[in-house]
Amino acid sequence: MTIKAILFDKDGTLLDYEQSWMPLNRKAALMAARGDEDLAAKLLAETGYDHNLGRVLPGSMLAASSNGEIVAKWCEFLSDADYDDLILKVEAIFQEDGEAAAVPVTELAVLFDRLKARGLTLGVATSDSEQGARRSLGRFNVLEKLDFVAGYDSGHGLKPTAGMVAGFCSAIALDPSSVMVVGDNLHDMEMGVNAKVGMKVGVLTGTSEREELARVADHVLSSIEEIESLLG
Repeated sequence: MTIKAILFDKDGTLLDYEQSWMPLNRKAALMAARGDEDLAAKLLAETGYDHNLGRVLPGSMLAASSNGEIVAKWCEFLSDADYDDLILKVEAIFQEDGEAAAVPVTELAVLFDRLKARGLTLGVATSDSEQGARRSLGRFNVLEKLDFVAGYDSGHGLKPTAGMVAGFCSAIALDPSSVMVVGDNLHDMEMGVNAKVGMKVGVLTGTSEREELARVADHVLSSIEEIESLLG
């Protein structure tokens, strides 16, 4: 098996999840709750934030679901919420604030240059919106190094289906068996399984524990900084 391309998840993989996303999640929940802090806390709890542990639970909606799925769940607890209006407002927070809030797990441009020097093609598949992905990654000088960026709204379907991998493979004219999928939760690993990729790699910079990822992943790394150890 020869890996010729890598498809990265974004949040929890390229970006540190806790530092990058919890401020945005809190702001969006408070907006949705119209300033009611107790209701905002309930919205976060119902989608996976454990207030006692102070973290997002592995496999929860906040950890793995699309923005649209999270907002739909919030609407169940908001008596007069309009989904179409709320998703636009939430996306605006994620996109406008996400650019400044993003904290990379390493110097992404330097790592991507090294990977491309090996002849690898790179892409990103995220449960964020495509525009949100482009904005949050834009200040790290990596977009020009990517041949594919897909979000939940890009027309390839949602994780853990194989659609984003299929779109990546179509864009770069490679078979899935030549692709490595890298992510921080089971949705990413299951996407790799469903797409029959060559290698599934879990990382611990997101919301999942090693034992959970190891059930599906071929390898579990501390972060993407160790990825070159798998490339010979």
